[in-house]
Amino acid sequence: MLRLSIRRRRATSFTPQIFALNISTTATDQSLRHIDPPRVPNLIGGSFVNSQSSDFIDVINPATQQVVSQIPLTKNEEFQAAVSAAKQAFPSWRNTPITTRQRVMLKLQQLIRRDMDKLAMNITTEQGKTLKDAQGDVFRGLEVVEHACGMASLQMGEFLSNVSHGVDTYSVREPLGVCAGICPFNFPAMIPLWMFPVAVTSGNTFVLKPSEKDPGASMILAELAMEAGLPSGVLNVVHGTNDIVNAICDDEDIKAISFVGSNTAGMHIYARASATGKRVQSNMGAKNHGIVMPDASHDATLNALVAAGFGAAGQRCMALSTVVFVGDPKEWEIELVKRAKSLKVNAGTEPDADLGPVISKQAKERVCRLIQSGVESGARLLLDGRDIVVPGYEQGNFVGPTILSGVTEDMECYKEEIFGPVLLCMQADSLEEAIKIVNRNKYGNGAAIFTSSGVAARKFQTDIEAGQVGINVPIPVPLPFFSFTGSKASFAGDLNFYGKAGVNFYTQIKTVTQQWKDLPGGSGVSLAMPTSQK
Repeated sequence: MLRLSIRRRRATSFTPQIFALNISTTATDQSLRHIDPPRVPNLIGGSFVNSQSSDFIDVINPATQQVVSQIPLTKNEEFQAAVSAAKQAFPSWRNTPITTRQRVMLKLQQLIRRDMDKLAMNITTEQGKTLKDAQGDVFRGLEVVEHACGMASLQMGEFLSNVSHGVDTYSVREPLGVCAGICPFNFPAMIPLWMFPVAVTSGNTFVLKPSEKDPGASMILAELAMEAGLPSGVLNVVHGTNDIVNAICDDEDIKAISFVGSNTAGMHIYARASATGKRVQSNMGAKNHGIVMPDASHDATLNALVAAGFGAAGQRCMALSTVVFVGDPKEWEIELVKRAKSLKVNAGTEPDADLGPVISKQAKERVCRLIQSGVESGARLLLDGRDIVVPGYEQGNFVGPTILSGVTEDMECYKEEIFGPVLLCMQADSLEEAIKIVNRNKYGNGAAIFTSSGVAARKFQTDIEAGQVGINVPIPVPLPFFSFTGSKASFAGDLNFYGKAGVNFYTQIKTVTQQWKDLPGGSGVSLAMPTSQK
């Protein structure tokens, strides 16, 4: 059910090979030899193990079309070995003092800082975003690791003495067991770091499935976690596509699944995994709106719209993809086009790049198709980035900044998440009408308003139906001491990612009632309902 663009190769040899994407050979069997392109191993029970599968998928640099590496379509018995390793590691890990688990995270955040540049370069090579944006990808994940270092406080239970005569009650938060994470391509470091640090620090063990399009960052993070002292089997990594996703949903030993990705995949995972009694948190698609009031700060608002609409080539679930101008949009649109034209589209490794390519040729084709559908439905194409050619990277999956004006709610380009550097412009006569437009959209990840009026801002934050609200903030993604709170069709589940909700997702409450008092002899047996009365 996942949307996949797969280039398969059948292996000509079953000889295991070294994974060469920046992972040191000390973490693998030194007797293995290199091949080109390198094959990405699984991490099972503390060892980087090359799959015995004969089917592999190419990991492709979206700026050059060069094959960076190959991931295996992991065999079922290899997946079962990863789950078994996690299950075997759980009893010891859950009983490891929480202060020890925290120290592993403290070491991990230090190692991530040490290898920030290596992680960023790997992300840019495999995913395409600019190096500066890739560093931001890593850093936003690092913040979750830092927050997990305080798990002793986050996981603390409650205690109340003398709830009845000689009776005390307390609650504790206990880990669930084996948990799993299924990651998207757009944030190769941040999303895995949303998942496994919170899960393992609260006492669970974990099976991670990176995106098949850019697995390198997950593998580097896994090696760093082991270097930080995470015991064998606590974190495992398996590669694959639909079959592995379905195996994660169906496995009886996996208690909870975290997912970030498309609605098609997310709802499939939510339904299939929930049917087997698993907890699921599923972050999915979005259509994030920004309402621009006539009194908004001119320069600050334009800069925010350009950055939030075109940053990361629009491949963010919190990208601000739709602007609703209250009043006449003409002057705003003229300046938007001017600033968007000044952005430099290039390979992410080039120092002057503002945005890089989209992830695949199929993604580019979809973006271009949705742009054309908007034009055919009557939208005005103010800026067209479909035919851009980047010198030296002519084969890259590049789409330049694109702006459509006069967009209406019935257009396909509005109803679908484009996931590219495309900004849609709409118009409303009043704040009330603009809010109604936003609320009629099925998605609810985020929404923003740009205004200098506290009255307008307050009305917006009260009436808007979105889980994350920005007031003069275009991408209102909370820091980890809060939670990522998408809603409506953007989220399925009861407990969100990271923050208090994230800790609650990976733990379950056990409530203990204890009685220590002298009982008078000969009091007899009472079959009445116990109460707190004498």
